[in-house]
Amino acid sequence: MSDERLDALAETARNRGLKLVRSRVRTPGKRRFGKVGITDASGKPVFGMDAKGPIGSPDDAEHFLRNLGARDWGASLDVAVMPRKRKAKKSAREAANDTEPETRRTAGPKPGPKPEPKPAPEPKLKIRDARPSDAARLVELITELGHPIDEKRVRKNLAALKKTGETPLVATLDKTIVGICGVGRRVVIHRAAPLGRITALVVTKEAQGLGLGRKLVDAAEKWMREEGCQLVEVTSNDRRAAAHAFYRHLGYERSSVRFFKKL
Repeated sequence: MSDERLDALAETARNRGLKLVRSRVRTPGKRRFGKVGITDASGKPVFGMDAKGPIGSPDDAEHFLRNLGARDWGASLDVAVMPRKRKAKKSAREAANDTEPETRRTAGPKPGPKPEPKPAPEPKLKIRDARPSDAARLVELITELGHPIDEKRVRKNLAALKKTGETPLVATLDKTIVGICGVGRRVVIHRAAPLGRITALVVTKEAQGLGLGRKLVDAAEKWMREEGCQLVEVTSNDRRAAAHAFYRHLGYERSSVRFFKKL
């Protein structure tokens, strides 16, 4: 199943208050390769999960979600109530020897089921440059990444990055910022072309599973190509195993060990 179809499946699960869990196994032929499962918002398994992770196929998960939507819709219907038949009144005058047959009113048409409610509109995704007015929200995201910072410093950093043409990218859903990706470009002595760099990447927990991280990285790589970069690098803390798996899934390779020293 393609990544686009898996993203759509994750969105379907989210619209039902659930979450699609994808297997982290990336080697074809291994037992859990390509498997998915579904949990509720608290992480409790709902479908296709065992103690070690996802075991269901994407097709089975899609079938489950579709049937779940149909059951939810059917359960919401009101029971149709048929109008009672009324006895026809006898004619005030009857013939001397014959009685006119009693006429009855025919029942009206049976009320059908209520129409299926229209699905809620999909939230609108947009990726754009960060603005000074975004500073308060960016503080929340950067702190979630593990780098506490104040709003004043974020505004100063945005102003400095704008001067160098390295304004961070933000992802919004219905105008609410749910992700940020820092970008950089620098010329180094040992390379023939500028080096691109992803300096920070975070998607808020409430919006994870929608493919926003991939879309932010795609937008960052597009920016770097336009800036003449032929290579992009990113560093990730040793303890962030999930982030390492994410970058490997996007085709990134581990090539070095990072050292740092505080000044």
